[in-house]
Amino acid sequence: MTDSTQQLLEKARAAAEAARQLADQAQHYSDQLSQTAAAISAHGLGGGAVDPVVFRLAIFVMAVFVGYYVVWSVTPALHTPLMSVTNAISSVIVVGALLSVGVEPSGASDDGAGVARWFGFIALILASVNIFGGFLVTERMLSMYKKKG
Repeated sequence: MTDSTQQLLEKARAAAEAARQLADQAQHYSDQLSQTAAAISAHGLGGGAVDPVVFRLAIFVMAVFVGYYVVWSVTPALHTPLMSVTNAISSVIVVGALLSVGVEPSGASDDGAGVARWFGFIALILASVNIFGGFLVTERMLSMYKKKG
């Protein structure tokens, strides 16, 4: 073998080794892409569900905004003793609180149901205090207009 043939053979071996390394890297990238695609499709097949705690927190925040705007849009003429009777708005809170207290845990690891139950219980107590306090205030103010004797 001549020197030029020996050099060409060495270059061919080096080129083959470089091609094998590139093929290994391409296989590695292909495996990573397939694993990523499998993870994405598994999330998509699972419904891409939002965490229940986030969903319930969003409902709570919307309820706070709706309650705020409902209460503050009442005309000043209704801010009389009869307003305490119209605390029926609190019945909406009671209904929501009862629904929240009755949340069934979906699994052993569903901590959101316990939190929802506690928030529902607290909301139920506060709404009950508001409703019964309103009735007591109305009764007291109506008794001020009764004739004595």
